[in-house]
Amino acid sequence: MVFQKILPLLAIGAFCACTPSPTKTAMDNNQSAGSSAQASFRPLFDGKTTKGWHTYGQATVGRAWVVDNGTLHLNTANKKNWQKGDGGDIVTEESFDNFHLKLEWKIAPKGNSGIILFVQDEPAKYPNTWNTGPEVQVLDNEGHPDAKIHKHRAGDLYDLIASNPETVKPAGQWNQVEIISSKGQLEIRQNGKKVVTTTLWDDNWKEMVAGSKFKNMAGFGTFKSGKIALQDHGDDVWYRNIMIKRL
Repeated sequence: MVFQKILPLLAIGAFCACTPSPTKTAMDNNQSAGSSAQASFRPLFDGKTTKGWHTYGQATVGRAWVVDNGTLHLNTANKKNWQKGDGGDIVTEESFDNFHLKLEWKIAPKGNSGIILFVQDEPAKYPNTWNTGPEVQVLDNEGHPDAKIHKHRAGDLYDLIASNPETVKPAGQWNQVEIISSKGQLEIRQNGKKVVTTTLWDDNWKEMVAGSKFKNMAGFGTFKSGKIALQDHGDDVWYRNIMIKRL
């Protein structure tokens, strides 16, 4: 009698042991999905070398760009004119169209730099990166004279759209920026806040360009794919945690 009562209990226990927990399975799936989404971002800077970058129009990176404690640092000790001697703007080896870019930057006091998008690496036709690519401004708002000019402040789409709200941190502190380009929609986030949104290449965009300092630069703001540049404006600047995801 006792043995006959135990058998059904054993069977139930065996069934429960073989049946997965729905809650645990769902949790595992969510974790896997989250890991996969994070993994879709890949580094554009490995923190150790300048692999994947070159000076605009050249084959290698100028020696002024140095890897410094996990950062990509423009060292301006040998400054020449408004740019660094043996520096220059650096661009990615790859071109991008729809993407989500993340990075962090900090600037020296009174410093100026920029993140330039959709750059065409053709110096014979376009002498500078900014002849073709719109720039997300990197600036010491408190110390650089450019900050007194509307649409020239940190986080602005330079000379085109002023950032709002202003979220930049003082010189010497790290700022986190995200730039999202998706099917003609451009969004800039700075320190966790959306500061610029616009539609690229439509009539309103063309009007903005026509009213800017880029109005006489044939090709500016017209390209839908290009390289990403970090600007040498002659001031010390640091970049780190540079990651991108194609959309």
